[in-house]
Parts: sequence; C-alpha cells; structure tokens
Amino acid sequence: MKKVGKLLFYILVILVVIWCFFPFYWAIVSSLKTDRELFEPNPSLVPKKPSFENYVKVFKERPFHVNILNSVVVAGTTTILTLTFGSLAGYAIARFKFRGKITVMTSILAVSMFPQISILGSLFIILRSMRLINTYLGLILPYTAMTLPLTTWVLQNFFRELPKSIEEAAAIDGCSHARTLFTIVLPMAAPGLVATGLLTFISAWNEFLFALTFMQKPNLYTVPVAIALFKGRSMYEIPWGQIMAASVIVTVPLIILVLIFQRRIIEGLSAGAIKG
Repeated sequence: MKKVGKLLFYILVILVVIWCFFPFYWAIVSSLKTDRELFEPNPSLVPKKPSFENYVKVFKERPFHVNILNSVVVAGTTTILTLTFGSLAGYAIARFKFRGKITVMTSILAVSMFPQISILGSLFIILRSMRLINTYLGLILPYTAMTLPLTTWVLQNFFRELPKSIEEAAAIDGCSHARTLFTIVLPMAAPGLVATGLLTFISAWNEFLFALTFMQKPNLYTVPVAIALFKGRSMYEIPWGQIMAASVIVTVPLIILVLIFQRRIIEGLSAGAIKG
C-alpha cells in the first residue's frame, strides 16, 4: 500500500508540474513558429522550423525596449519604497507595544482586500488633480499603497520570530532602535526581505488595470499594457507570434530570479508557521 501511495503521489506531482509548466512551454513553442505554422489545423508541440523572427519583430516594429525600461523603473522603485516603509512599519508593530495594535493590523489586512476596480475612478480623479497621469509617479504611488499591506504583514511576522536577546544586547552596547534595525535586524531578516521584495516586484511588473488607465501614451506603457495592445498590419490581424515572444521575454527574468532566491522565499513566507 505504501508503494502504491508513493506512486500515486509522484504521478500527481508530475501532473501538477505539467499543468503549471505547459502554458509557458506553449508560449515558447508558439514564439518560435512562423505565422503560417501557428494557424495550422493540427498544431504541433514542437516547431518544425524554429525561427527567432518574432523576437526580432518585437523590438524592430515597436518600442518594446522602452516599455521594458518603464516596467523596470516603476516596479523597481515600487519595490524599494515598499521594502523601506514596510520594514519600518513591520518592525514597529512587531517590537513596540502601543494601543490599538490589533486595530492597526486589521486595518492593514482590510485595505489589501479592496478590489482595484472599486477605487479606480476616485484614484484617477486624485492623480489627475495632482497632474500625475502619464508619469512614473502616478503608477509608483498606487503600486506602493497596493503592495505595502502584504509587505508589512509578512515582515512584522518575520521580525517577531527573530530573537529579542540580540537587540537587547545591542541596546546595552548603546545602539539606538534605528541603528539596531539597519545594522542587525534587517541583515538577519534577509529571507523575509527577499521574499516580500520579489512578490512586490512581480506584482508591480504584472499589474495591468492601473497601468492601462493612468498611462495613456505608448512611450509610457508598461510591459503588460504594451503586450495587450500589440497590433498587426490591419485591425483584423493579431500578431500572436510576437505576443508570445514578448511574453517569454518578460517572464524568463522573473523565473530566473525566483529560482535563484527560492530558498529565501520559502524561509520568508514560512516565518512564524512553525514555533519551537
């Protein structure tokens, strides 16, 4: 029975891996096919004559390199701001005693549950009155507000699990709370920072609704909006090969980052799950 159960477990794992990986594999295969091969009645799982023509066209026929730069600036700045404010807030919640702590944490969690579409109109009016439409800051501020609750929640949980004895020893040596945080606590909290940083970057990198609404100039589009608005030679043509190629281009770096930091991501997300 144990062998049968183990076999079923491995079969289930293989099926899950195939289920998760196949869409990305299909995107890679489709990006290497010609337009004629893409629309064959019986599509093959392997391109007959692999070609990188779609990858060349993505950059040659449109300013996709500018769109990538826009996403890097917006997502990168959002990540830095979110980690900065989230680490300060998370440390304060985890270490300091004050009235209304539960209310603060509940409010943080509640804010993160608002659907984007419910605040889109009012947020657009606010940003327009501040003249932030079609600016990087017009995306960075909403993205920071959107990702800060999760970052604060995860980091405060991670800080809470760090031993207080180290901070007490630093205080005896004359370290202030700020110096203790930046020289001792944050280096120890590297797994939590890496996990929340990557989640924040990926969330900002993939966000579509705000980017589509607040960025209305093609040279300011972020990657998701640029890919969604790819046009063919006519209004009836959709360049699926180029869309797949662009999707692969912007997805591969994220996969590489996750694979490199996968241990720290697991450590950061599992902080506080096991006590002992």
